[in-house]
Amino acid sequence: MSTSSANSACYASPNTAPQEVDTLIHARWILPMCTDVQGQPHLYKQHSLVIHGQRILDILPTEEAKGSYLAAQVYQLDDHLLLPGLINLHGHAAMSLFRGLADDLPLMTWLNEHIWPAEKHYVNEDFVRVGTQVAIAEMLRTGTTYFSDMYFFPEVSAQVANDVEIRMQATCPLLDFPTNWAQTPAEYLRKSADFIQHWQKNPWVRPALGPHAPYSVGDGLLCDTLALQKQTGVNMQMHVHETDFEVQQSLELHQQRPLARLARLGALSAQFQAVHMTQIDAQDLALLQQHQVSLIHCPQSNLKLASGFCPLQQVRQAGILTGLGTDGAASNNDLDLWSEMQTAALLAKGVAGDASALPAYEALKMVTIDAAHIVGEGARLGSLEFDKQADICAVRLQDLDSLPLYQPISHLVYTRMADKVSHVWVAGKLHVDEGELLTLDERSLKEDARRWAMKIANTGHHTP
Repeated sequence: MSTSSANSACYASPNTAPQEVDTLIHARWILPMCTDVQGQPHLYKQHSLVIHGQRILDILPTEEAKGSYLAAQVYQLDDHLLLPGLINLHGHAAMSLFRGLADDLPLMTWLNEHIWPAEKHYVNEDFVRVGTQVAIAEMLRTGTTYFSDMYFFPEVSAQVANDVEIRMQATCPLLDFPTNWAQTPAEYLRKSADFIQHWQKNPWVRPALGPHAPYSVGDGLLCDTLALQKQTGVNMQMHVHETDFEVQQSLELHQQRPLARLARLGALSAQFQAVHMTQIDAQDLALLQQHQVSLIHCPQSNLKLASGFCPLQQVRQAGILTGLGTDGAASNNDLDLWSEMQTAALLAKGVAGDASALPAYEALKMVTIDAAHIVGEGARLGSLEFDKQADICAVRLQDLDSLPLYQPISHLVYTRMADKVSHVWVAGKLHVDEGELLTLDERSLKEDARRWAMKIANTGHHTP
């Protein structure tokens, strides 16, 4: 059933005055990320989306909308497609300030010899504040309205998200070794517990736990983290099976693959988000299925660091819920979910040897409705439906490099799209208008980013 027919009571009869609402968006297409009874995606043409407060009130043909509603704000987007705001399920937002710091290196060299030393030297509250603001600006301008973050000083990044009014899953980092945020496992746990308590009822920030990886978190800290998760009911996200080296190291140290070790300790559940998973055998696949673990695929970061290839088609055929993340700008080097979708779709075909693997609509689900379900927000986010939150992205599809246009859905995935984002709303509030940021000061952000770049370059802690 379409959204408009489900909410037909909102239509005004010829003898009634139009209903007053906050916003009307008249669009050439609306892709709500819902399917019909045959499982085919809805694609509405010449329809309008109605927003009142933070929620979607209606979707109906434009001619009907003009007679049924009177809006304070009206947007005539004749060359545009509306779809839900995109959801970036994995990243390290503040690492935008390390963009390009150490390129063309394998993962462990990149981490051990460049990123971790740079983090020890530079990461503080101001670094995280500026880096997170830069990341949010980039994500909003490319249509992302929800992001998951795993980084130090999560209280700072959460405050930034709260102030900007963008949605965020903030995962508290936990490691066995000291960092600038915490020195001991006990301090990591205490700060994580305090963070969860402070932010758990916030409308913009969804706190979660982020033990870094099986190779950086021992059994003791992991068990204590699981106890905290059980106490608070939050999600957990972790880098798992990112490289073959990680798997072989675990076999030597624990006589088990990392995922099997996590299962033995009781870590796997429907609230566990396994990031990367480039190394998957039959046992791993069975564990993912058995425990209903979600998998977050970061194809561009995995390709750049030569970490391996997630067998996405095999995973999805096994019924495992999958989403997409960009990872941080230090290993990607952008936060553009459109190019991530394209890479995921193309890579899935190449790995599977099947041109039908991960078709365009399935790739779009990975950054909308499926992603919303992964973070536990599927009831109110991820699709454009009656009474859901008005998180909306508008893309312009009449530029020369979008023509001719036979199939809008495939265009979204297989053509260049980030620069086509024109408008972005979060909870009914306009954040991007004709490509311009409304809720962040771009000039000030550029100055702050340059200030940090000069500091890092001048102290010599950058790529040798």
